[in-house]
Amino acid sequence: MNTIRYAFGDSSLGPFVAALSARGLAFVAFDAGIAELEGRFPDADLVEDQAALGETIGKVAVMIDHPENDADLTLDLQGSDFECRVWTALREVPAGTTTTYGEIAARLGVPRQAREVGEACAANKLAIVVPCHRVVKKDGSISGYRWGVRRKRKLLEREHSARLLQPAVVPPNGIAAS
Repeated sequence: MNTIRYAFGDSSLGPFVAALSARGLAFVAFDAGIAELEGRFPDADLVEDQAALGETIGKVAVMIDHPENDADLTLDLQGSDFECRVWTALREVPAGTTTTYGEIAARLGVPRQAREVGEACAANKLAIVVPCHRVVKKDGSISGYRWGVRRKRKLLEREHSARLLQPAVVPPNGIAAS
């Protein structure tokens, strides 16, 4: 039987749970409890282990406050091949920017599968870490978010602010900027 170790954490956007498999971080969700873990990992032995996940909980909490930073976590993406392709594409969307379901579908070579991209976003088990919050509607408006539109809006605002605060690139001496 597969063992999933989990722990609870607090963040500026509310309580969350993180869970690790033997391969890496497999689950991060806001407002989740044992029932959701049991639903996501029905065949696993669930073990609460605050001590073992202390560092992971800390890294996830920092990512929530600073979603523009990559926490350098080993991930265990558990989903269909298509879902994993979508989630990998989402991790390539730069912080402080957004994309659409259609753009992700086109990037994956399946431009007519925007709805399926949306379904993969809804199936995402790694809040913040797989940044489905960076996906917006074709008209640029904020669409639904499994963990609440208020959280999505706050994450996007944080990333946008961090992007605006990055220093400008200064060319080395002797090289003129064009």
